[in-house]
Amino acid sequence: MLGKSARPNLNLSQVSEMMEKLFKLTPTKLHTLPSYDDQNFYVATSEGKEYVLKILNSEDSQNPTMFEVQTYAMSFLHQKGLPAQTALPNISGELMSLEEIDCGQGCQKFLVRLLTYLPGTTVSKDHLTAKLLYDAGKMAATMDMMLKEMEHPDLPVLERKGFRWSLSCVPMMESYLHILDGDPLQDIVRSVIQQYKTLVAPKYSEFSKGVIHGDFNNLNMLVRSDEGGEFKVIGILDFGDMHSDVHVHELAITIMYLMTEHPDPIEVGGPVLAGWESLFPLNESERECLFTLVLCRFCQSLLYARYFVILNPENEEYLMISSKRGLGILKQLMELGKEKVEKVWFESAAEFRDGEE
Repeated sequence: MLGKSARPNLNLSQVSEMMEKLFKLTPTKLHTLPSYDDQNFYVATSEGKEYVLKILNSEDSQNPTMFEVQTYAMSFLHQKGLPAQTALPNISGELMSLEEIDCGQGCQKFLVRLLTYLPGTTVSKDHLTAKLLYDAGKMAATMDMMLKEMEHPDLPVLERKGFRWSLSCVPMMESYLHILDGDPLQDIVRSVIQQYKTLVAPKYSEFSKGVIHGDFNNLNMLVRSDEGGEFKVIGILDFGDMHSDVHVHELAITIMYLMTEHPDPIEVGGPVLAGWESLFPLNESERECLFTLVLCRFCQSLLYARYFVILNPENEEYLMISSKRGLGILKQLMELGKEKVEKVWFESAAEFRDGEE
């Protein structure tokens, strides 16, 4: 787990100096953007352009090859027509650089990238029509299908064994259950881990595999309304959790986070599934495991958020965003049970597909 001192903590003056030094750009407006492990800034410049400056935590900064591949993937998707952010070169022509910075705890080395700024708003309950949910599922599938075509000599670095946010690493949560001592959530998480081991783990050989975004959530989707007032996904942010995994994980993650914004969370799965399957149909084993994988992502989000709040209490507001409604939705899913929820999801997806034809 990321140590407290690894997270960058630059002030606005340091950011302004960095923009001048690395990019010869003069900021006129600067403010922080939400981030889990890193530090992000919105930057408007005197040249009339807008950017996002991303400073990676010092632990991840020790693996620049990983972020070279992620940066390449963003450009690859953008060139194929997907609305992904891309990195911009610094004055040395590099898309990222390792900078020595003192954030108040001595000098540390942080990887720095300047990314394009994409207009739009992040997803909220006001946007979540069935059409947008379908669009989100289709965008996730489109992205993963394009990534299947990507080639890069360092692609194996995305295997990321033991990556805590991979749904392939659900059993890792057992090491953190002590955080929930005395909390009823502990029994729920323990039960979900057991379901994963029994139902999901034995089926991995039957799942479609490839590179996934890994965090296609409501805060990483930008939307905008068209002339008819219909919201569509027009931007994809934050490829920091990209890794090689199974594709059904991407779908489960997308469903889970969109549930946290919807007034009737159970209704989310059907349209998202329909959008996904319009391009990337699930096989029988993937459909059988989808519900459990959504439960697993809720548990990861709730458990790791609480752990990170212990390490970084000053970042509690952002860390607990998904947890605010997540616990209630997780309990609702557990009470309804797999059969009832799947019935809603699969029947809704079928109806949505019929309506699209």
